[in-house]
Amino acid sequence: MSFQTSFDTLSRIWRIAGLPDDALAFIDLPGRDPVFPSSFAVGTAAQATIGAAALAACELGAARGVARQRVSVDMTHAAVECTGAFTVDGKEPETWGRFSGLYRCADGYVRIHANFEHHQDGALRLLGLDPRTATREDAERALLSWRAIDYENAAAGQGLVVTMLRTFDEWDATPQAKAIAAQPLMTITRIGDAPPLALPPLSADARPLDGLRVLDFTRILAGPVGGRALAAFGADVMLVNAPHLPNIPAIADTSRGKRSALLDLRATSDRETLWRLIDEAHVFSQGYRPGGLASLGFGPDALAERRPGIVYTSLTAYGTEGPWAERRGFDSLVQTAMGFNAAEGEAAGEGKPRALPMQTLDMASGFLMAFGAAAALWKQQREGGSWHVRISLAQTGQWLRGLGRVDGGLKTAKPDFAPYVERYESGYGELMAVRPSACLERTPTGYARPSVPPGASDPSW
Repeated sequence: MSFQTSFDTLSRIWRIAGLPDDALAFIDLPGRDPVFPSSFAVGTAAQATIGAAALAACELGAARGVARQRVSVDMTHAAVECTGAFTVDGKEPETWGRFSGLYRCADGYVRIHANFEHHQDGALRLLGLDPRTATREDAERALLSWRAIDYENAAAGQGLVVTMLRTFDEWDATPQAKAIAAQPLMTITRIGDAPPLALPPLSADARPLDGLRVLDFTRILAGPVGGRALAAFGADVMLVNAPHLPNIPAIADTSRGKRSALLDLRATSDRETLWRLIDEAHVFSQGYRPGGLASLGFGPDALAERRPGIVYTSLTAYGTEGPWAERRGFDSLVQTAMGFNAAEGEAAGEGKPRALPMQTLDMASGFLMAFGAAAALWKQQREGGSWHVRISLAQTGQWLRGLGRVDGGLKTAKPDFAPYVERYESGYGELMAVRPSACLERTPTGYARPSVPPGASDPSW
């Protein structure tokens, strides 16, 4: 199957937001798939979403009174950026928990996500195993007596993150697949009346999002990548973590450019602090389980009432419609559930499932969150109102599948990362990480702040 060009792909994303077509003349997208070993157009997905986010930021800059500027995104650089590769003090982080991965069942496979201890322990207890003494071999033996669908359903009933391996045809037959197929890639919805916000003045040599304040309530890869992109385009991004919740090692990379504060929203004083931050924020980005922040009083309607004109971005695993709308999920799980692992393995002729070469659903969704935030701010300047941007990993997966397949893509060698990696000081140690792939003609992208651990910043602007 042929695949779409990056420009066509970006143009379709652009038109979802109703942004002006003439701005598309300011984007350059050199390169062509395959740039990584995959039968899917992962280079196109990376380049188009990063390009859309950068171009939307620049279009918002133009709405703030400065001239438009050209944006260029090299496909190989974009794909390397979407690997999330980094080291701290010369060491690669441990990415996966020891019980995470694909397991054979009585009739197929399941993938377990056990990077967080409570998810790991729950998955093991469901198998009748003691988390204090169980080995991976114990889990492998136990799962051979389970049907894949039964373990998936039992895990979902306990709020765990497990999915069975499906082919595309098997996924398409599910009610959730039908719900996803009926939805667009993303939605940008007006949720309240408000006049256009008075944004800080922008000088000609300032980055397009300079002076804009973003509250980043995300923890796992997609949301933090979206906030980091906004920071690279100039936004003042404050990452807010809860002191009792775990993080993943990638926080050292995805926190570049951000403040990093701690708030416990179970405490009245911290909720009051958050409201004060919201009063001066332009964007609120969140990726917690569906309804999680709303149950604490910080849903989109509550914020639109308190801070008219705000843009609220929400990320979920499986969208807002269908029987899986409340399910937790991560990129690796969604790839498995939707058929990507089976399809990639079949294309490789290996007789076993194969993951995509990067967490494409996370990365593309993150850059789509940044695009949606900038696009909604542009609409807010023209039309007023408060806005809600909604993204899901599964909708991004449906979109990636629709880009088509790359003949012979799995024969492509992985590119050399060295030309795209830079050294950064950080609160975690010496960070070697991929610099932003979006190049702006007049105002270089980059990070004004080093990444620092949660709590290193005061919760104040």
